[in-house]
Amino acid sequence: MVPATALFEVSDTVAASARVNGVALHADGELLDPATLRQRACTELLRQAAQTAGLLEPGDRATSDGVLSEAAANAIEALLERTLKVPDPSEDECRRHYAAHESAYRTGERVRLRHILFAVTPGVHLPALRQRAEATLLDVRSHDDQEVDRFTEAARTLSNCPSAAEGGDLGWLTAADCAPEVAREVFGHAEVGVLPRLVRSRFGLHVIEVVERMPGVTQPFATVRATVAQSLRQHTYVTALRQYLNGLARAAVLTGVDLN
Repeated sequence: MVPATALFEVSDTVAASARVNGVALHADGELLDPATLRQRACTELLRQAAQTAGLLEPGDRATSDGVLSEAAANAIEALLERTLKVPDPSEDECRRHYAAHESAYRTGERVRLRHILFAVTPGVHLPALRQRAEATLLDVRSHDDQEVDRFTEAARTLSNCPSAAEGGDLGWLTAADCAPEVAREVFGHAEVGVLPRLVRSRFGLHVIEVVERMPGVTQPFATVRATVAQSLRQHTYVTALRQYLNGLARAAVLTGVDLN
């Protein structure tokens, strides 16, 4: 199942009390980070929907730690299998997708990267962390003194990655070497230099510089047809799941959490 929290924009607000149709999402007094709160809210919406559909016993109860019972997890899977019908893409759809995203089907593509990581750790104040990251991005992009490597200086003093000792240098990487969130921003593009935007990953916020690129070789359609079809099915599934969860959220009474 696609993590439901990935389908909604995560804010920086931490809720002190959150409920879905009166069901608490955490223990009294517990503070949850936004991603965990939204994940629990989406999961609870699905658990309650499975009960309404008769796939889960009415006696099943949500837990304060957000861990589903085995019966609830199985019921949610059955609910989504019944509700979300994902058709196989046609040959024409696959070919159009391949033509529009040929760069995604390259092999051997490598990039040499440097980065400055602002790690998200328990208790960190996210707005302040983002402000520091944005200020650093602006600083390294606007610095034009050829005799001073501002990126290296910033990485050594600010980055929460072991690569800080090397000025943020990560060396030559393939897409498989990177977190998926980073790979999507870096691979399949032509830009070189400091990216004009922060990149958010499961580790935190990154200021990234593409130092060099080796483009790789695009695979023929016949070779990657199955991969193209799976990509289209996944996209359709995620869209359908988002729409389904939005419908459940609109019909629910939500307290302390916003899934709009």
